Amino acid sequence: MSTPEATTEQRNWQATNWGRWGEDDERGALNLLTPEVVQQAAASITTGKVYSLGIPIQSQGVPLMDYRGTPMRLTLQNELDEGMYADYGCDAGTGAHEDILVFASHTTSHMDALCHVYGESRHYNDFEASIMKTHTGAQHLGIEKVRAIASRAVLFDMVKYFGDEKWVELGRNITADDLQGCAAAQGVELRSGDIALIRTGYLDMWFESAPDVPFAQAGIGFSAAEWLVSQDIVAVGADNAAVEVVPFDRNDFLGIHKVLLVGAGIYMLEFLNFAEMAAEECYEGFMCVSPLVIPGATGCPINPTLIG
Repeated sequence: MSTPEATTEQRNWQATNWGRWGEDDERGALNLLTPEVVQQAAASITTGKVYSLGIPIQSQGVPLMDYRGTPMRLTLQNELDEGMYADYGCDAGTGAHEDILVFASHTTSHMDALCHVYGESRHYNDFEASIMKTHTGAQHLGIEKVRAIASRAVLFDMVKYFGDEKWVELGRNITADDLQGCAAAQGVELRSGDIALIRTGYLDMWFESAPDVPFAQAGIGFSAAEWLVSQDIVAVGADNAAVEVVPFDRNDFLGIHKVLLVGAGIYMLEFLNFAEMAAEECYEGFMCVSPLVIPGATGCPINPTLIG
């Protein structure tokens, strides 16, 4: 295993978990989720309240990025096609409705695969950027490697911690000290194998302000990302577009993606809705995430479930 050299300036990320679970590992921090860890995580269920954290996939009224195109739901067949199954013995008045769904893999609430971002032409565990092919997708680190995640999750309600009315100030860099202070104030702690959930209020702002939504957004910077890596978590979820602060910390495009995805093999979940959890002060629970099994895909829309 080789470690890439910095180019024009000292790079802002380290290959922290490369080789930790073997030279050929493609699952990253998910290796921490042993059956024992998952069993212990189930103890975080206290009320049994189920929270759905995803937002809709639709053509308007949700945050979309222009270059990813507009999601489409197209009718494949409906009641106008009655009779098409007559040869199968289908009775009159019996039929089926079906759709075709067209959308980018990183549409609304979604999960990044470890092949999504690279730094210095390398992905997690020293896989080259050239693993991505036009027709067959990623030859390594695709979303299918995830299979399913079941783990304890901790919510950091940064809106409440900072004393902001509705959302964290746009462009605010959330630091390691901020996360640790928030955890202490809420009476929770991160454990190895956990999922960290960070509420900035960005989605609340977006739904209130659309279509006049500023580019800037609050999110974590390098100190917070490095602290999260040190806690041995498996994933980070946020209610903004990139988990990380925008404009980017240290002016490093996708720098936090490189710390988490590339360096540590920690997955990133974006555009999650924490409004209901925050309103009910649910700060921990048992979380399940199951992306579609799409070989070679760089990500997948998700609708995570958290049981409080």
